[in-house]
Order: sequence, then C-alpha cells, then structure tokens
Amino acid sequence: MAVIIDGKILASKIREELKVECDKLKEIGINPKLAVIMVGNNPASKVYVKNKSKACKDVGIEYEEYLLEENTKQEDLINLIKKLNKDESINGILLQSPVPNNLNINEAFNAITYKKDVDGFTPSSVGKLAIGENTFISCTPYGIIKMFEEYNIDLTGKDLVILGRSNIVGKPLLQCCLNKNATVTICHSKTKNLVEHTKRADILISAIGKAKFVTKEMVKKGAIVIDVGINRDENGKLVGDVDFENVEPIASYITPVPGGVGPMTIAMLMSNVIKATKEQMGKIGI
Repeated sequence: MAVIIDGKILASKIREELKVECDKLKEIGINPKLAVIMVGNNPASKVYVKNKSKACKDVGIEYEEYLLEENTKQEDLINLIKKLNKDESINGILLQSPVPNNLNINEAFNAITYKKDVDGFTPSSVGKLAIGENTFISCTPYGIIKMFEEYNIDLTGKDLVILGRSNIVGKPLLQCCLNKNATVTICHSKTKNLVEHTKRADILISAIGKAKFVTKEMVKKGAIVIDVGINRDENGKLVGDVDFENVEPIASYITPVPGGVGPMTIAMLMSNVIKATKEQMGKIGI
C-alpha cells in the first residue's frame, strides 16, 4: 500500500509559516497585497479565485479582485495590468486562466512586470528557471517540488515521466525536476508507445486533465505517482488523472484528488506573494 502524500496538511503547515512572515512584515508597516484579475464567468475559475481569496485572508495578505466582462478588449486588459504594475501598494498580480478566446493570454502574461509575477508565467521567470536562477516558480510545479522535499523523496538519478506539456505545469515542472537532477521525459498527445514510457518511470506525474487516464497497467510497481488532474467522472465526482483505487496498491507514494496537489498550488501562490513583497521592499532576511 502506498504512502498517501497529504497536500492538505502540508499546505496548511506552509500557510501557518507564511502567516508568521506576513505578521513580521506588518509589524514594520509592510502589507503584502495580491491583485487577481478574472475575465468572464468561467465556473471553475470562480471557485479557484474564491479559494485564493480565502487563502490570502488566512495568511494575512491583502486581496483585490478585478472582475472583467466576457467581451473585455485586449487593450483594456493590458491597460489594467500596466496600471497594477505601477501601483506600489500591489505586490503580486495574477491573471486567472483561462480567458475568453478573443484575448491573447500570452501577451497579457508578458505585460505583467517580473517583480510582481507571482504565477511565474512571464518570459523572465521562465527563462531564469531554465538556467537555474532564483525566480518565481509556477505554483503547481513549485508545490510538487515542496511535496518531494517534505517526504524526503530525492529526485537524483530518478527516471521521471511527466504526462502533459502545458506552459503552466508540464514545461516548468520539467525544469524544476532537471534542477533536482532527475532524468526527465515529457509525454504528450503525439507520444508513441506511451505505456513504454510510463511503465519505466520511478516517478510518474500526470497533468493532462483526463479522468482516471492512468491505469495500473501503466505504472511500475513501487513508483511514486503524482496526480495533478482535476476532473469530474461520469457521476460528477471529483477525480484525478489517475485511477487511484487500482494504482494506489502498487505505488510507493501517491497523491489523492482532492487533497493532494491542489492545496499546494494555492499555498505556493501565497509563498510567491510574500517573496515578491520582501524583494520589492528589500526585506529578504525577514
């Protein structure tokens, strides 16, 4: 039976530590603040934004929300981002994805100034991560690395396979794991003989958004399985990319859905906001 990697407990611990840091900043008159922009009425985005708001409240981070209409023009979105860039009371800017199809999300991400890029999506953040420099790391990959550290899982020399090549998870996670000395393979929709790759993985991470896609036949006995997926099954139940019930007995470690990677993503966003605030105020040592 696998060890369950409890992201909920670890995220709670991290948030408590961040609250202490936030309180120290407030004692010297610095109030960390996150601005969140959401365009349109995507139901899932509404839930995510609500969770981020609650996390900010728990940690003590001030929170501002900008809800834009579905038909918002690209120019108006960029102008709002530029305004927030200049606002010295704002320490972090987050643009909730997805955005409506009429908007260019990459152009919008690029407009966010690096020092406030708490999602780690700007070219500067991505480039720094690729060459191993100190930077803002995308929150989900960052959370996964924190899980490995908490459970003393050493990536050195491990054969690690990632399913999914998104800019939000797959690609930055590749860099994070390379920086931890893993041997990394990314698989995607064009990969041939997928099971050959997954079956040899010491660590298998799935981030493709397909309910119960990863079956026990795809997993090596004793593998570490990290499930990033958040899906609904045919009964409307929240499930991951991994067939948890059948994979758990053969894995050595596994993350559940819900309660695994999800809470860690939000915790690392809070961490990035505190990091951004300290760097902007020159208070790294606090």
